[in-house]
Amino acid sequence: MVGYLTQRPARLYLFDIATKKADALTAESIEAAAPSWSPDGHSIAFLGKEGKDADRYNTWNIYVTEARSGAVPRQITHYDGVHSSAARAQVAWSPDGTKLAYLQSSAVKFIEYNQSRLAVVAVAGGEPKLLADNLDRPVAAPRFTPDGASILFLIADDRSEYPARIPAAGGEIQRLVQNPGVISTLAQGKDGRIAVLAASDTIHPEIQALENGKLRVLTHHNDVLLAQLKLGVTEDFSCKAKDGNEVHGLITKPPGFEPGRRYPTLLRIHGGPNGQDSHSFSFEREIFAANGYVVVVVNYRGSSGRGEKYQTAIAADWGNKEVIDLQAAMDHVVAIGLADPDRLGVGGWSYGGILTDAIIAKDHRFKAATSGAGTAFPIALYGVDQYILQYNEEIGPPWKVGLEPWAKISYAFLHADQITTPTLFLGGEKDFNVPLVGGEQMYQALSSLGVPTELIIYPGQFHGLTRPSYQKDRIERYLAWYAKYVKRAEVSVPTSAGLQ
Repeated sequence: MVGYLTQRPARLYLFDIATKKADALTAESIEAAAPSWSPDGHSIAFLGKEGKDADRYNTWNIYVTEARSGAVPRQITHYDGVHSSAARAQVAWSPDGTKLAYLQSSAVKFIEYNQSRLAVVAVAGGEPKLLADNLDRPVAAPRFTPDGASILFLIADDRSEYPARIPAAGGEIQRLVQNPGVISTLAQGKDGRIAVLAASDTIHPEIQALENGKLRVLTHHNDVLLAQLKLGVTEDFSCKAKDGNEVHGLITKPPGFEPGRRYPTLLRIHGGPNGQDSHSFSFEREIFAANGYVVVVVNYRGSSGRGEKYQTAIAADWGNKEVIDLQAAMDHVVAIGLADPDRLGVGGWSYGGILTDAIIAKDHRFKAATSGAGTAFPIALYGVDQYILQYNEEIGPPWKVGLEPWAKISYAFLHADQITTPTLFLGGEKDFNVPLVGGEQMYQALSSLGVPTELIIYPGQFHGLTRPSYQKDRIERYLAWYAKYVKRAEVSVPTSAGLQ
């Protein structure tokens, strides 16, 4: 029987094209991910984990195996916590096949606030070397340059993500693009030329050439569509929280924005929390702006791109400092005359849903909320969702630490009687990440309290909605809910886009 907790570990296979035969390269005792061929084609490096309770603990290390049946994989690194997040954690070979570049993660206690660091280790084994150890930003997608002298990688830094270069032996980091934006993928040919997948506030991801610090667009897949749309204008903002924290975020103004006019305003909260709102094309921000809203997104404490201390500031203290930061952002947009204080809405998905529940339990100014795939009562999900490692290491098992720390992070549910905001709850029927029960509990709580609420369940969907009709339905429900409670007297018929 195979299920969520009993599925067999992923294995590496070698497929012979001529004979159409596949041979296993790893045993079932090792879960394998992110394979990478050596330059000579004789070996494969991969991320693997094995041992007692390997299914419960995210302890990934680097292995190398010969590309032949019967070879025994050799473990190269020996520490707690390499992540296997697909291509962005790919192990990269040096051109001469003697070294591997990879990402080291944070300590297991901070597994959900991981700030990956760039490291190099010899294929023969030995002590890994951290490069750019003074860089207090998460990195991704390392790869050696064709001459082996340098390593290219991506840096997430305060609302942007850009490519950088560092000498393979360590040294000064060179930022390769200065403009704000998000570069999510990079590749370099043998001739040294670099191509990237790049986006900005007004450009959907397109392949672009990186030449002397400038980007040149090579593909134009979305030009026809974007030419039909009136897009909002996105700007940086910063403000101070009441405890002195400096808060950074983005404001998207509606097409045809009129200075001096106050607008209905939506605070949209990103998930993670280990992520950031950035200068990349956001359909959600644009669809709300096209419907007449100012949209505010905030990189609250716990977000990436502001350093490890900023990320780990919320450890074992969920729904506290983040809420302070979100409130500061809304105070700011009201104070500068942009947001109408009587027409404010809030919402998010995943950790954004969790923070939506948290903020409406403490702040009554929001006229409507949409909370997707969240929870306000984490102890009820212990052993049910996928975060057992985080619960045990960051909070502590309830029989060991008692109920006080669990009650602290369950404020929104335990104080649901403080909520007055009409709230739409949404989730996937088969969500194993943050199970639907998190939304069901809050829906029943608000129903019991007489607060306007609805619960929308998407059949067969997991943590993210993949069926296009459901994605469309979710947006339409957002717009209708906000129109009903935030805009109120204004025309409430949603538009499908900002069409010219």
